[in-house]
Amino acid sequence: MFHKILIANRGEIALRVLRAAKELGIKTVAVHSTADADAMHVKLADESVCVGPPPSRDSYLNIHQIVAACEITGADAIHPGYGFLSENAKFADILAAHNITFIGPSGDHIRVMGDKIEAKRTAKRLGIPVVPGSEGAVTDEDTARRIAAEIGYPVIIKASAGGGGRGMKVARDEEDLSVALATARSEAGAAFGDDAVYIEKYLEKPRHIEIQVVGDGRGGSVHLGERDCSLQRRHQKVWEEANSPALNDEERARIGDICARAVADLGYSGAGTVEFLYENGNFYFIEMNTRLQVEHPVTEAITGIDLVHEQIRVASGAGLSVTQDEVRFEGHAIECRINAEDPRTFVPSPGTITHFHTPGGLGIRVDSGVYSGYKIPPYYDSLIGKLIVHGRNRVECMMRLRRALDEFVVDGINTTLPLFRDLVGNIDIANGDYDIHWLENYLAAKD
Repeated sequence: MFHKILIANRGEIALRVLRAAKELGIKTVAVHSTADADAMHVKLADESVCVGPPPSRDSYLNIHQIVAACEITGADAIHPGYGFLSENAKFADILAAHNITFIGPSGDHIRVMGDKIEAKRTAKRLGIPVVPGSEGAVTDEDTARRIAAEIGYPVIIKASAGGGGRGMKVARDEEDLSVALATARSEAGAAFGDDAVYIEKYLEKPRHIEIQVVGDGRGGSVHLGERDCSLQRRHQKVWEEANSPALNDEERARIGDICARAVADLGYSGAGTVEFLYENGNFYFIEMNTRLQVEHPVTEAITGIDLVHEQIRVASGAGLSVTQDEVRFEGHAIECRINAEDPRTFVPSPGTITHFHTPGGLGIRVDSGVYSGYKIPPYYDSLIGKLIVHGRNRVECMMRLRRALDEFVVDGINTTLPLFRDLVGNIDIANGDYDIHWLENYLAAKD
């Protein structure tokens, strides 16, 4: 097992990793920008190192400073959390060259899955169902028209190196295609430095279903069920739950086994998430995230398995703590992402939290790195905490969530708490009857 882990992140996920490491008896090093000197994870870590000024490119994305912090403190492993350097293949390669363990997959696996076109090819080879579309990058309009005609309109054009909805355009007919293709390529080039795009069949009312997997890098793997992440705004997840209200046990087992076998065949090491669009009983691969997900706590709630512990175990060579036969799914869990944003306009709301009170009681978990008097900086993601609720079934979980939201108090800044208090009383949400477009349509109708 590792002697000392450096946590190359901030906020709630840095605190989450720190707690897991302490439970395993591993010393921790927090890195931080000058803006995060008073952050909770900095206060609780065994050691801390300032790695630069507030801008991420000069601190949390500064590979040289982070490697230097490892060398200064004697850390023998790095946990990247999510975001920042968590899916940076170059970072993983540099750590390997410095004999520092990256708690995550190999640089090669990050590269393959980070390229949407190559990821789709790999998924297809591994037996994972994929969305009909182009086999590779589309570089000209004639090719785009031919492919669109073959798979049928509407189609969606996506950036190969993309994420977060950037470089993504829908064409509903041939007349739309030319503008959509040009716009997607332009956005992709500006956002990612790579204007490669590909075309897929556009599904009208799918759900976003993702499968949590963990591989040991030696041909062993498990899946820990699915999460339903269909409630989204601008392709950003807002509310996640497990199990999905849309799946039955047979579908759940089938897609889970497919993903676990694929991860084993790939020789993948660490936690990963295979993401799908799901419509009319069919799963269609969209991407694989080679890191811990923001919404991982709902999986932990229904399985009782600590995913960060598993990541650390696998990276240290200890292997998985469970076999597939030992995985049990109990009850239902929902996570709400509490952001420092206006609940109607979603404009970020940095500032000082004057009062912070989290709910408690059976089945309630809050992952947050903030506290009363903490100043939310304007430089980073607006997530301030996650409310995770677990119940014996979905009805109990929803009732418990309603109560927990009523108890949650964050004063001094705007937050998205009012949005969730609204959603928890909605009949469609209560029935689990929603798709990836539901939330944006709902919000548009309220304006």
